[in-house]
Amino acid sequence: MRNKDTLQRFVFDNSNVRGIFVHLGNSYQTALERYDYPDAVGQELGQALAASALLSASIKFDGALIMQTQSQGAIQMLVAQCNHARHLRGLARWRGAELAAVPGDLYGAGRMTITIDNRNDARYQGIVSLSGGSLARTLEHYFKQSEQLQTHLWLAADPQQAVGMLLQHLPGREPDADTWNRIETLGATLTSQEMLSLSTAEVLYRLFHEEQVRLFEAEPVSFRCSCSRDKVADMLRALGADEVRDILKEEGKVSVGCEFCNQHYLFDAIDAEELFAGGTPTPGSRRSH
Repeated sequence: MRNKDTLQRFVFDNSNVRGIFVHLGNSYQTALERYDYPDAVGQELGQALAASALLSASIKFDGALIMQTQSQGAIQMLVAQCNHARHLRGLARWRGAELAAVPGDLYGAGRMTITIDNRNDARYQGIVSLSGGSLARTLEHYFKQSEQLQTHLWLAADPQQAVGMLLQHLPGREPDADTWNRIETLGATLTSQEMLSLSTAEVLYRLFHEEQVRLFEAEPVSFRCSCSRDKVADMLRALGADEVRDILKEEGKVSVGCEFCNQHYLFDAIDAEELFAGGTPTPGSRRSH
């Protein structure tokens, strides 16, 4: 049985190499349901979600990791976010005409930004150029450039699921070139079809049955958007009473939508007066989907 919506860490005993494997099923499908994505775009989004989960598991933080691409190609923008609790969300924007005209590189010239919003530390942001039309190659370049860590990633997706594997030198350990080269060479034989059809344990046995690999318990991964009516209310308060009242005069209501989950929050004149009188609108009382 393939693991659904799980992340598993593994280590190579007597070495300084670690790994992470993630399978996304329902969480990936929930992200796809938000928009009518073309297959090629949806599968890139799946790879990005898998990558964000892998990255979140490779660092210690309390907050959210956001991976965003911006490019001149068919996929104009892609965002994937994973927090420390392995809650995922993501979206993509694409140019339909270019998507039909360019069957190869979906990105073209562009950049990837990695942001870590950590409640217990300063906000971190790293930027790297998109490399070879591949999220995996771009992230490897990011680790080499920004973190000075030997890292290799494999990402794959089809319309039903998205998967990813990361191999990496343990931070703070002296590199062992022979061990790393051997493990990386074995990993390079992994195919996308094997990633999509085999469980984590089966993949590790297929690749590393002659190595001493220790696989840890699976962690759950899920789609969950962090938007809420209270957060939208705070945003409207920051906008100011005069601006909100002007919108009400023109539209009759204030409607704010979340791009990640397509949730819509409606505020009428009574809600607005409560906002600026210090009250809190009844949760969910004027929320639409």
